[in-house]
Amino acid sequence: MYGYDQSGYAGQQPYGGQQQPAAAGYGGQQLYPEQSAPSAPPAPPSLADALRAYTSGAMASDEFHDIFLGAKIYCPRGENPGFLALHNTQQPVIPLFTSLKELRRYAGKESRYFTVTGGEVLDLLPTGYGFALDMEGEHRIVLDAKSVEEMVDYTMRRLYG
Repeated sequence: MYGYDQSGYAGQQPYGGQQQPAAAGYGGQQLYPEQSAPSAPPAPPSLADALRAYTSGAMASDEFHDIFLGAKIYCPRGENPGFLALHNTQQPVIPLFTSLKELRRYAGKESRYFTVTGGEVLDLLPTGYGFALDMEGEHRIVLDAKSVEEMVDYTMRRLYG
């Protein structure tokens, strides 16, 4: 072979005859240690999964509340802006859904809708109204107006002390 020994030792045995791997640095340390990707925190459960866990007793109220605040909520839409309300119940209730699939199961394939976060629901829901989450679903939950007020109070205490 033409040229020179690219190991830098020209055929000599460095450090008392010990052969060093080509990628090793001083004292046998690896020059470019393998970088492991930082592990991402686990994703929070979806609202539908949280609803199932909450209604079955496997999730605490505060955990469900935290997931609900940031979750995307699907709301049926009428001709005018705002929530549609059901008035054929003891108290007026707003139907809300964890997914478009759940909304379509309730309102039909061609239904119109809008989305907001759970936090926006609590902010925008008119006083005196409750809500029903996934009305046609296996794990539905209905909160009356008093329960919604308690959720709002709990949120305010957590945010502002």
